[in-house]
Amino acid sequence: MKKIPTDYLKYFWPMRHYLVTCGRPGTANIIAVSFCMPVSKQPPMVVCAIGRSAYSCALIRENPEFAVNVPTQELKRAIYYCGAHSGRDVDKFQATGLTAEPSRHLATPIIGECVAHMECRVEQEVSAGDKVLFLARVIEAYADEDLVRGIRQVEYAAGDFPARVYGGRFPSAHPHDAPPEGPTPAEGADDQVGTGRPT
Repeated sequence: MKKIPTDYLKYFWPMRHYLVTCGRPGTANIIAVSFCMPVSKQPPMVVCAIGRSAYSCALIRENPEFAVNVPTQELKRAIYYCGAHSGRDVDKFQATGLTAEPSRHLATPIIGECVAHMECRVEQEVSAGDKVLFLARVIEAYADEDLVRGIRQVEYAAGDFPARVYGGRFPSAHPHDAPPEGPTPAEGADDQVGTGRPT
């Protein structure tokens, strides 16, 4: 089979989606994140890639902590909204109807509608192209009891959200690499794989 050039990111999708909360009460924000993963079991650590011009990047640098909130597919509309709007312009909790609830160890709130949460404190920041990698220790992880006990099954949010964000940024070498139709982030999107414009 002939091999042809393509966008390197295309074959990483579909990806899991997360809603990361950051900032202190009164300025707390939600950022839609797909570039987030565990990197150590002992100590438990995760890394999240956030666009360096994103509002959330500034909030995390100001207050080096965040919570990774795990949404189900039912929250897809809220995920897209949070990825397409900047927290500089809107209160995403108010706009989406998501509930800010106190976390157990952080000033940053968690999202009540999400089924699992990881409270994290940043230990290291690494520059990575148009992103900043926040390497953070998981202080505590907890989830809905019926989910932990296996009584309830859920469909975790996943899909082509990053593809829609990145679609306009990487030249396609082949017509089949065109981004899918659907919602695209507005100018100033506050997503970790945002358009690179100031947010």
